[in-house]
Amino acid sequence: MRKTPQPTSWYSAAELAGLHLPGLPTTARRMADFIAREGWDADSARARPRLGRGGGMEYRLDLIPTGPQLLLAARATGEAPLPMIAAAAAEPGAEALNAAAASARDARLAIVHAANAYVAGYPRGALANDTAALALFVALYNARSIKMPASALTEVPNLSLRSLQRWIAATRSANTSALAVDRGAARRGRGTLDSANDGAVKLHILALTARQPHLSAHHIMTMVRDQFGDRLEVEGTYLPVPPLRTFQSALKAWKTQHHVALTAITNPDAYKSKFRLAGTATDRFCTAINALWMIDASPADVLCLDGRSSVYVAIDLFSRRLQIYVSKTPRASAVALLIRRAIAEWGMPDAIKTDNGSDFVARDIVRLFAALNIETITCRAFHPEEKAHVERAIGTFQRDLCPTLPGFIGHSVKDRKVIEERKAFAARLGLPDDRTFCVELTASELQAYCDRWANERYQHRPHAGLDGATPFAIAQRHAAQVRAMPELRALDMLLTPVASGNGLRIMGKQGVRIEGDYYLCPHVLPGTETLVRMDPNDMGRALLFTPDGAQYLGEAVCPTLAGVDPVAAVQAAKQAQAEILFEGTRHIRAQMRRIKPRDMVDAMLRQSARDNGTLVPFPAPLAAYETPQLQAASQAASHVASNTASQATTPTSFLTFDGSSTPASAADIAALAAQVEADAMAAASNVIALPERPIERYRRAFALEEAMSRGEPVDPEAALWLGRYQTSAEYLTHSQMFASFGRDWLFA
Repeated sequence: MRKTPQPTSWYSAAELAGLHLPGLPTTARRMADFIAREGWDADSARARPRLGRGGGMEYRLDLIPTGPQLLLAARATGEAPLPMIAAAAAEPGAEALNAAAASARDARLAIVHAANAYVAGYPRGALANDTAALALFVALYNARSIKMPASALTEVPNLSLRSLQRWIAATRSANTSALAVDRGAARRGRGTLDSANDGAVKLHILALTARQPHLSAHHIMTMVRDQFGDRLEVEGTYLPVPPLRTFQSALKAWKTQHHVALTAITNPDAYKSKFRLAGTATDRFCTAINALWMIDASPADVLCLDGRSSVYVAIDLFSRRLQIYVSKTPRASAVALLIRRAIAEWGMPDAIKTDNGSDFVARDIVRLFAALNIETITCRAFHPEEKAHVERAIGTFQRDLCPTLPGFIGHSVKDRKVIEERKAFAARLGLPDDRTFCVELTASELQAYCDRWANERYQHRPHAGLDGATPFAIAQRHAAQVRAMPELRALDMLLTPVASGNGLRIMGKQGVRIEGDYYLCPHVLPGTETLVRMDPNDMGRALLFTPDGAQYLGEAVCPTLAGVDPVAAVQAAKQAQAEILFEGTRHIRAQMRRIKPRDMVDAMLRQSARDNGTLVPFPAPLAAYETPQLQAASQAASHVASNTASQATTPTSFLTFDGSSTPASAADIAALAAQVEADAMAAASNVIALPERPIERYRRAFALEEAMSRGEPVDPEAALWLGRYQTSAEYLTHSQMFASFGRDWLFA
C-alpha cells in the first residue's frame, strides 16, 4: 500500500509526481516536462534550488493548480488528536456524559480538527476567506472526498456549514460538551421493561442475569412471564409483555450500563483487577530501607525437566529490590530459605507482610519470625491488593523473563489452550513433551536465570514508583542504614527443620523419641520439655533447645542411625547422666547429712511453742503420785549418783558451744546422771516402733550382702528374707540408684 506523503510548502518534481494528483503527471520525467512547459522555473519567488541532497529545483505549493491543491489539503485531515480529546474530557461536566454522548462529541471533534487542518493547508489567495474554505470542506465531506474516520461518518452522515461553524466556536471556547448528542436521552429509562411494576421487573431481570450470565433473552422472557404474568403494570396501565426483541435490546443495554456492578457480583476477581479502586502512592508510609518486605509465591510460567516449579518472591518496599527463590512445591521451608537469602544480601527487616497461605503462616515460619524479632503483618483473606507491590513484581517477572526461557507455557488460560493444542498435535506426530515445549531447564538452572534477571536487569531499570530511580541506586544510597546479620550460622540453625508435629518432645528414660527412634542426650534430664531441630545433613543427630528456642540444651544422637554401638552409647549416657546428677545434687546431699533424725520434729515443736508463746496456762494443783516401783527406782538412782561422785578422781568438764571446756563439780555430775537415768526410763516406757522405710530395708539387705561376701555367719531367717527381698522391684530400683550414685547416696 502506497504511503501518502504529508503536505508541505515546497515540493520537487519527483515528489509532485509521487502525490498522484489528478491533472498532474505521475512520473518524474513527465512532471519535469510539465514544469518546463508551464515556466515554473522563471518564477523566482515560488521556485528555488533544492535545499536537500541531490540538487534540482523545488516549487512552492501555490504553483500547483487549484484543483490538486484542494485535494492535497483534504488528505491532511483525519481523526482528532489525543490531546484534543483529553482536553475535552477534562472540561467541567464531561464526566456526566454517558458513553453514547461522549462518542458523539469525539466524532464531531474529529470533524472540527479535519476542517481546521483543511483551512490551514488551503493555499492562500485561492479563495476569498476561511468561510469559503469551510464551505468547500463541507462539500468535499458530503461527497466523501475527505479521509475521515468511520465513526465520524456514521455519527454525522451529512454536514452543514452552520453546524460546522457552531462546533468550531464551541471548541475554541472550551465548551465541547455542546458537541455531545445523546439521541436516546429523552426515552432512556422510560421503556416498558424499565418502569414495569415500579422497577421490579428490571430488578428481577438483573438478578437473573447476575445469577446466571449465560441465560438468553428467551429464557429471561419466560421467567418474567412466570413471575409477573402476561401483563405488566406501567404507570397504572396494564400492558402485554413486550416481544422478544425488546428483551434482547434491554439486556444488551443493561449489561453495558451495569457492567461494573454485574462484574462485581459474577466475577469478583475480575472486578478487583479491572475496576476496584487501587489508589496510588500507597507506599509513602515506608520511609526507610528494610522497613517492610512483602513476600508471595506463584507457579512459574516455565516448564522444567522435573516439572513446573513455583517462585517465591520478596520485595523491599522502599528500594523495590527483588529476591526470587525457585521451589519444586509450595512449602514453609521455601519461605524460610527465601528469607535467608534476602537477609544474607539485604540485612534484617523490621516487618514482613504476607497473605494467609498455609506456607506463610506455618508454625515453623511464625517461630522463625519470632526468633528474629520480625513483625509479621497478614493481609485480609481475599484481598491481594493489600500486597500489590509484590503481586506487580511477580507479574513483571512472568512477563519479562519467562517468555524468553525455554519451556515457556504461557501466562493465561488462553495461552495454555493454544499450547495444549500444539501439544495434542505434537502427540499425534509422536513427539515427546520436552520437544514440544522446548523443555531444557532444570530447577537449579531456572534459579540461576532468576538471580541474574533480578540482579542484572530488574534492579538497574528505572522504576516509576521510585520517581525514575533504579532499585540499585536507592539501595546504595541508603546502605548505611542496613542492619546486617552478624552470624549467618545462627540463622542457619534457626532454619533447620523441627521434628514432626510441632517439634516439642519430652525427654524420657530412653531418650527423645523421633519417628520411632530414640535419641540420647545425657545433658538433658528426664521429664524436660524440649524443642527438637533435626540436622538436615545427619539423620542420626538432633539439636535440643528450650521450648521457646531461646536456650540451647545439647546434642542428641540416635545410636542406630549414627552407626554407634547402642549398648556402649547407653552405658556412656548413663554414666554421663549419673555424673550430672551427682554433681547437681552434691550440695543437697551435704545439707541432708547435716540434718539429724530429730531435727525436723524438734523444729516443728519449737515453731509450735513459739506460735503459742502468748498463751499462759493457769497453775493446776499438784498431787504426789508414788508406787513401790517408783520408790525403789528413786533409791537406786540416789545410790548410783553417790557412787559416781565418790569414784571420781579428776574433774569432769562440759563441752561448751564454742568448743572450750569448763570443769564440772561432783554435784553437777550427779545431777546429770540422775537426769539421764530418768530420761532413759521415761523413753523406755513410751517407745513406739515405726515402720521400716524402703531405704532402711535396702541398707539392711546391703549389710547382709556385705557380711556374706566377707564370709561372716548370717542368721538363717535373715538369709531367707534377703533372698525374697532381692527379687522385689524395690530392691532392683535401689540397686540401680546405688550403681549410679554410690555409697554417698545410700548413707546420706
